[in-house]
Amino acid sequence: MDNFLSDEQIQLCVIATPNDTHFELARACLLAGRHVVVDKPFTPTLKESEELVRIAAERARVLTVYHNRRFDGDFATVKEIIRSAKIGRIAEYECRFDRFRLQPKPNAWRERPDHPGAGVLFDLGPHVIDQALVLFGEPQSITASAFRQREASGVDDAFDVCLEYPGLRATVRARMIAYAPGPHFLIHGTKGSFVKYGMDPQEPRLRAGDVPPGIDWGKDWGEDSEAQWGMLTVIGEPAVRVKTQRGDYRAFYANIRDAIEKKTPPEVTPEQALRTMRALLLAHKSSKERRTVSWRESVD
Repeated sequence: MDNFLSDEQIQLCVIATPNDTHFELARACLLAGRHVVVDKPFTPTLKESEELVRIAAERARVLTVYHNRRFDGDFATVKEIIRSAKIGRIAEYECRFDRFRLQPKPNAWRERPDHPGAGVLFDLGPHVIDQALVLFGEPQSITASAFRQREASGVDDAFDVCLEYPGLRATVRARMIAYAPGPHFLIHGTKGSFVKYGMDPQEPRLRAGDVPPGIDWGKDWGEDSEAQWGMLTVIGEPAVRVKTQRGDYRAFYANIRDAIEKKTPPEVTPEQALRTMRALLLAHKSSKERRTVSWRESVD
């Protein structure tokens, strides 16, 4: 770390290490005058996250969390459908991350019960919770259950989190045993519904090593297949397929570049990052205590 921070040409540090190291590494980078991107979750505790935000403000440094799922094409599509009010007032929102992996990954720190910030709720929860908060803001209360589906799991590998709003329930879920995945997005409104199967195509392409060279990623990068376009059903109209908007994770870092060089606000502000952390930790508290918790409750 000392050698790394001794290079004055480095302006931006990206912390993509195990969760329990986020705070110390990000703190060291901020104190050295660097801008910082921290992988989700921000830190294992709200106190540590708040301390990083304080230091960044004092040093006038950009600090943000890598909520790249804001740049999924299907999420952009959902935002536009809700904004347009095509399906009326939203009464129910659901987002699922369904996977099928029967065995834990060997030696994976995310699946070790003695590791701070382990488990699927800490891993996938920030994605789906952050998206819900972007769409609907702070909820009145949260009811959550984090549980184990696989016999070999030492930590939670599935969860249900319900965020309650006046007249609206937003439910986010994740599963590790879902051979036939449910809808990725399911939204019901007073004038219709929107149902979308299939995940954003960027991650599987990147995992497969399909990383286009240079600035031009090609016309089809981030494009969803037509077979996975969502179905929009509005009262009195025939059901139609809605083309998924193109996703592009590069936009996250283009935004950070502009935040550093042009002083524009980051897409994921420190306040939003803290809000997502509060929701995540309240969900853990709800699950542990088996009760509904108020948004204003302490997360300790």
